[in-house]
Amino acid sequence: MRSNDVLGFVFADTLDYKIPELAASRTTASVPIGGKYRLIDFVLSNMSNSGVNNVGIIAKSNFMSLMDHVGSGSAYDLSKRRSNLTILTPYNGRTFSNHVETIYNMHGYIENSREDYVLLSPGNVVTNFDYNGLFDFHSKHDSDITLVYKRGIVPNGYERPLTIDVESDGRVSQVFVKPENIDYEVNQVYGTILVKKDLLLEEIRRAISLNQLDAKRLIQSILGRFRVYAYENKGYCAAISSINDYFSFNMDLMKKEVRDELFNQKRPIYTKVRDDAPSRYGLMSSVKNSIIAQGCVINGKVENCVISKGVTVDEGAKLSNCIVMQDTKIGRNTNLNYVIIDKDVTIKDGRSLMGFESYPIYIAKKSVV
Repeated sequence: MRSNDVLGFVFADTLDYKIPELAASRTTASVPIGGKYRLIDFVLSNMSNSGVNNVGIIAKSNFMSLMDHVGSGSAYDLSKRRSNLTILTPYNGRTFSNHVETIYNMHGYIENSREDYVLLSPGNVVTNFDYNGLFDFHSKHDSDITLVYKRGIVPNGYERPLTIDVESDGRVSQVFVKPENIDYEVNQVYGTILVKKDLLLEEIRRAISLNQLDAKRLIQSILGRFRVYAYENKGYCAAISSINDYFSFNMDLMKKEVRDELFNQKRPIYTKVRDDAPSRYGLMSSVKNSIIAQGCVINGKVENCVISKGVTVDEGAKLSNCIVMQDTKIGRNTNLNYVIIDKDVTIKDGRSLMGFESYPIYIAKKSVV
């Protein structure tokens, strides 16, 4: 299988309803992370680095932020003559209430693509993954459907996790939806699936005719009729399924081993470039174990924080364990701990906000506090 024979198909709204604060004005895939990235950057970079050069992104609502960020796809090398990035939105009053109906409503786009395979991917997973290994595995085992799984504890935000049992040769023997007693490591499928295009469309039409609209139950029903294999993602992988997952992942970025694995020079993570000046640090500023993007002005104390582009931290301010999104202004003599601050927020002088690691405070976009 050639990588340029694979159509990428990304669900930008994965678990929007689980992070209503962050997804109020944007879709999950365009949520800012790590100071200068968006969630969508990882899946698009992984596809581009693996030679997948035709990608469609499904966005059912709040997609203006996503469109502004990905643009023509040039940042991901997806705007050349033989490559393409398309934002697929609802039309003619249709809605995308589930993945089965979504794929069915987009069957024309899929049918008219030149590729023979479809790579389905969620928009809420952060990993640096080489899909070429998946493509080789799929071909070697003559698989009809290959699921990508990660072994570990299921994130708290997944109410109906899809888990599998895998035999020694990689064949899937059982598929479980919402298994009980999952306080131990399991093989969880977050939603990355490689399948032959004709088979995908055939099964989606069949599911619609039977009113079988639950994609996870559909995968269960397919198991006995087709050759279903599983390919393990053995690298770092974070699925954002709650505000706590979001906070924990950003804090994970303080660890060198996590940064080294995610930001691999051989497989770079691309993003939209914003031309800001280098960040400036005042004589009384102090920064420890933090990520500071460009264009910031830091005059206060910052520790264990992720600070996005264009943020101002005034004198006397103390920030600990915070995530601050772009163009936010932190006033003088403020004290913030375990706080997630969205874009364009103003924190007035002297304010004190204290959350907890298990329950960080969230400040909405463009708020004045």
